Amino acid sequence: MSSSLGIYIESNLIKYAKVSKERDNIKLDAYGVKFYEKIDDAIEQIINETFSFNIPVSINLTDEKYNYFEMFSLLNDKDMSKAIATEFELLCEEKGYNKNSLDSRYILVSNQENRDKVKAMHISSSKAEISKSIQTFQKYKLRSISPLPVAITNDIEIGVKENAAVLNLEENTSLTTIINGQINKVDILEYGMGEIFDKINKKENSYAKTYDILKNTTIYTSEGKDLSDENDSYLQDVMPTLYNIVNIVKENINQNINNIETLYITGTGAVINNIDLYFQEFLANTKCEILKPYFTKKISMNMTNIRDYIEVNSAIALGLQGLGDGIKTINFKTVSKFEKLKEIGNIEIGRSKDKPSSGEKKLNLNFKFDLNDNLTQADFMTLRVAGVFGIIIIAYIIGTMVIANMINQKKSEAEAVISDTKAQIAKVEEDTQKINNKTSQYNSLIRKLDEINQKIADENSVKNSIPNLLSRIMVNIPKNLQVTSIRNTTNKHVVINVQATEYDPIGYFLGAINNNGILVNAKSNSSVKQDGIIRITIEGDMP
Repeated sequence: MSSSLGIYIESNLIKYAKVSKERDNIKLDAYGVKFYEKIDDAIEQIINETFSFNIPVSINLTDEKYNYFEMFSLLNDKDMSKAIATEFELLCEEKGYNKNSLDSRYILVSNQENRDKVKAMHISSSKAEISKSIQTFQKYKLRSISPLPVAITNDIEIGVKENAAVLNLEENTSLTTIINGQINKVDILEYGMGEIFDKINKKENSYAKTYDILKNTTIYTSEGKDLSDENDSYLQDVMPTLYNIVNIVKENINQNINNIETLYITGTGAVINNIDLYFQEFLANTKCEILKPYFTKKISMNMTNIRDYIEVNSAIALGLQGLGDGIKTINFKTVSKFEKLKEIGNIEIGRSKDKPSSGEKKLNLNFKFDLNDNLTQADFMTLRVAGVFGIIIIAYIIGTMVIANMINQKKSEAEAVISDTKAQIAKVEEDTQKINNKTSQYNSLIRKLDEINQKIADENSVKNSIPNLLSRIMVNIPKNLQVTSIRNTTNKHVVINVQATEYDPIGYFLGAINNNGILVNAKSNSSVKQDGIIRITIEGDMP
């Protein structure tokens, strides 16, 4: 039975799960959630409590970036790797990244829009952060450092033709899209549970208590009962963030050319009661459910234990990654050749117990035959064996010479082709330079025309923008909501102050502004509730 310890680390929180595997049977030996001040002490405590001194440890990558490059699908592995490295180098130059300070991996995924090309999902992270993680776990058997948005799919079994998405509501929220049973895209959302934790922690001054509050928080849907005053005070900190997340997820799913059948919800946010029903209200055509590790279907357990499993889904996924499940090429922990050999053969470097000492004589086999002697049947057999070996050696030498000659011939042909190709490339580059010169001239003229057209368009749009904005806002103001002020602060930036006695009209009004394109990038700031009146500020830019 092989075992692995998955550890998911956030700013103040650690989730861990010790996973064992025997054939196709998965077992969870230990799991839990800890809050820490000193990371080293917390990890040592987890290792001791789970008896994981000599088993592989798998942790999550931090602050990784995802980029996508389109490549020709006919490239071989070596050329594909070089082409992707070149694309990433150009990206670093464009965005001002220091390429030498980043480590990267990539996954090739299908390109739904162009079947002749393949899409490379490129994942990069700071070498300094990776080195820091390795240093933290230097006393333990760190096996894997993997990006969680990719590894989280280890927790589910996806059909070959199934389209799904995994929403991981941790400190940072990620949305992993799966098309035809394979990972297709990862989106890192700007909203996460980290900001909810910070809001509640400011009131309670305890991350552990904040976590318990979230576990006891219930979201009541449109058909549910009224909120209690106690629950409502915390929902004020929870709902604005969840509302922003659900709208981003909805937009992402609607824009996907494939029909996303199921949305799996996991992470710390999944402990909030009825969160799947809340997302279901916004995603009518997609089934929303809490992610349960696939192996829980094969074992009998009560709902309490399943809820405990769900809390540590991220750690379970990393533990399964450490056992060899999932995509192996996303591991940012470089394994030395010595470690690989040691794992495969459990070898020892040094003198073998059965190796003869330096003082022992070597075994010399000398065959001497005299044709004048009387040869026995054994002597004839020895001669025959020697003859067979001689024929094999001669055939090997001849075969090697033939193969070497063929290799040299092919090498000469290849060099001739390469020389001709270089000559053709030189001609193409010369033609390309001429085309680029003409293109530069045309682009310069086009830019000047675009600038003139843009000035004309800007002057025309500004004339009627304010009256049109007020008209559209007036039409979309719901009942029970009062607009107290509208200000055009700078250029096209608009600030709207509204108030209401309930959150529903405010949410409807913000949704109408976004969905109808009244303002661009409209978002709400923190709400204030006083004397039963909820006041909130909405900001955005005129289109």
